[in-house]
Amino acid sequence: MTQQSLEPKSVAEDAGDGTRIPAGRSWLDRYFHISRRGSTVAREVRGGVTTFMAMAYILLLNPLILSGEDAAGDTLATKALITATAFAAAFTTLLMGFAGKVPLALAAGLSVSGVLASQVAPEMTWPQAMGMCVMYGVVIMLLVVTGLREMIMNAIPLALKHGITMGIGLFIAIIGFYKAGFVHQGSAGTPLVLGPAGELAGWPVLLFCGTLLLIFMLQARDVPGAILIGIVTGTVVAAALNAAGVIDPKQWANGAPELHGSAVSMPDFALFGQVEFGGWGEVGAMTVGMIVFTLVLAGFFDAMATIIGVGTEAKLADDKGRMPGLSKALFIDGAGGAIGGVAGGSGQTVFIESATGVGEGARTGLASVVTGTFFAACLFFTPLTAIVPQEIASAALVVIGAMMLMNARHVDWSDRATAIPVFLTVVLMPFTYTITTGVAAGVIAYTAIKVAQGRAREIGAFMWVLSVVFVVYFALNPIESWLGVH
Repeated sequence: MTQQSLEPKSVAEDAGDGTRIPAGRSWLDRYFHISRRGSTVAREVRGGVTTFMAMAYILLLNPLILSGEDAAGDTLATKALITATAFAAAFTTLLMGFAGKVPLALAAGLSVSGVLASQVAPEMTWPQAMGMCVMYGVVIMLLVVTGLREMIMNAIPLALKHGITMGIGLFIAIIGFYKAGFVHQGSAGTPLVLGPAGELAGWPVLLFCGTLLLIFMLQARDVPGAILIGIVTGTVVAAALNAAGVIDPKQWANGAPELHGSAVSMPDFALFGQVEFGGWGEVGAMTVGMIVFTLVLAGFFDAMATIIGVGTEAKLADDKGRMPGLSKALFIDGAGGAIGGVAGGSGQTVFIESATGVGEGARTGLASVVTGTFFAACLFFTPLTAIVPQEIASAALVVIGAMMLMNARHVDWSDRATAIPVFLTVVLMPFTYTITTGVAAGVIAYTAIKVAQGRAREIGAFMWVLSVVFVVYFALNPIESWLGVH
């Protein structure tokens, strides 16, 4: 008998493969199918803790990315951002655990946050940006319900999917280097320079370099939780040097790494529910549409591959890669966009770090419940999280960017129809500081080169539509001028 869904059977004598399931199982075992999937409560708890340790860095990085001003000139409070990030991660991960019943944890997607910070916030207020976030989450949920999400995934060439992931990786990495002070905007005609004037300056950026190297070294040794260990170590060293008076407190970008008052405090829900729909008259309908489309792209591509990949590692997928309950997991992932918008902390998506918990034996949603519970506990430890200097946390952004760039090994660089679109996608995201531009250039180049090679039949209807949309996107200003639109 083959298991067809993740829903529990009322009574089971075996796990479906001849393995006997112990009688007298607890409700916990029955609800999460712990014995059926060959796991134990201890393994699930250990896996859930491991996943949390591997992705806890998001509590530092998401507020760092979203710390700029919106179109109204308002800057978000760090404590409120940490609260929003922790709450949304806790809620969506618990939802995945209890409803999806799979060992997948969710948190703020760095690619989504990058779009919000660089493309959305400069155009509108933060509540309006969160409205965009809710809209993109609803769009993804509708795509899942209608079955269009899988159809779209299949329509976009695999090489471009890898290119989008790589481009977002470089985009995140450049944010990390800039936030750390490793690169600055040039003053002599060069777009970027090393340090403020062609050389590194100050202890904070040196500690960034040390933290970055430490994380890479730990990863090379396959040390679990390498990113978190690196951040904690860098923070401890920074705090010690700061306390010893070695570093001038004014050198730190977001304040000296020291604890003010108690380590425990009540969460700040100032951003919760601050969502607006409308008031986009000055932005324009075309821009709003492209923003939602960009957010969908940013939160769209990694989720399915991540869910299936982790599910396969957990032995929940069959030999054809089909995973029972996939639609439910994808729906919850889409709901994460809307939930993150309501919480005020960016759209949530499944994290590949969930695989670390699976590696520790996690097979069920109980592991996600454990991970979500830890995120919920972090709501009350915001002062501790706020100690981490911006320069130390930025190292993790660069590491994540490097990890995403490893998709280059899947690209056939000898085929121009593949290499050129991927190249344009990858380099234009960080060079133009927009994800949309990279995707647009890659799609148009792919279509044009296929036509030039006489292989137009390989393009597909959806790619043709995308190409037309992106041509209009690039030509929008000339078109508006021609039509006399101001």
